[in-house]
Amino acid sequence: MSYHIVNIDSPECSISCKNGQLTCRDEKTSNSVPLEDVAAIVITSFSASIHSKLLLEAAKYGVALIICEAFKPVSLVLPANRSTDTLLTRSQINLPTKVRDALWTKTINAKTLNQLSLAKLIAPEHQGITLLENTAKGRKPHKESLCARAFWGIYGDTLAGNIHFKRGRHEGGINQLLNYGYAILLSTILQKCFALGIDPTFGINHATREHSTPLAYDLMEPFRPCVDWRVAQWIQQNAETTKWEVSPEYRQWVTGFPTTEIDYFGLQLDIRSCIEGVIRTFRKALIKQQAGPYKPWTQKNSKWAG
Repeated sequence: MSYHIVNIDSPECSISCKNGQLTCRDEKTSNSVPLEDVAAIVITSFSASIHSKLLLEAAKYGVALIICEAFKPVSLVLPANRSTDTLLTRSQINLPTKVRDALWTKTINAKTLNQLSLAKLIAPEHQGITLLENTAKGRKPHKESLCARAFWGIYGDTLAGNIHFKRGRHEGGINQLLNYGYAILLSTILQKCFALGIDPTFGINHATREHSTPLAYDLMEPFRPCVDWRVAQWIQQNAETTKWEVSPEYRQWVTGFPTTEIDYFGLQLDIRSCIEGVIRTFRKALIKQQAGPYKPWTQKNSKWAG
């Protein structure tokens, strides 16, 4: 398949195709790219106009269109010959248990090391760092839950101050900020999965439920600390606030985190591009039925995005 995934987020833009060129125009600029070099087009713009000619040409070139609302994919337009990827789907369904477990272990190792890195950044002297480090670098059973307990203890002590903090999906306060950020992250993961032809309903650990996308939840785990850091920055910059809520200002702030840069094997990439790179390695792992090609992201230095 072609390599590039084109993201279109310009407001009031027009997307068309002529002479094999994908063109996006707005009031100020016009940009084009050969459609034959494009694997997928992700449209997150709230008010884009899509010419019917593009739909026909995209089908001829095998290009998928992912149309989003509030950054979450709501429509997937595929050429007939890409509506099912038999090789990839079969690889997902028939993935050996040993390989699935190895993929999940690599995912959790990356997540816990990223939690450790962030904890050291925001609270280097916290007494819980040693326990978190030993657990993150060890092989204890239930490693994920043990690290989560240690990490959220450090996070709450450092950022919540005297406010009692309890991490939970349905808890209020700072949790509302975290949950909104995770929703943006999940949407970005889904965009890349669909663009690369991976069915997110076949997970490696999270349970499959009706209308669920467990693979997206699996792959987002190592990137959760990126959201945690973004929220930490917001809290630090608004320290005088006593009531945390998902305000319009916060929405604007947190939705920008996928475009901030992080290090991925020596390359400075924005988080959105890093996610794409990781999912490409996961795709290779699926096809080869081996865990080796999968390279989840881990923070290699002390400089966090933003």
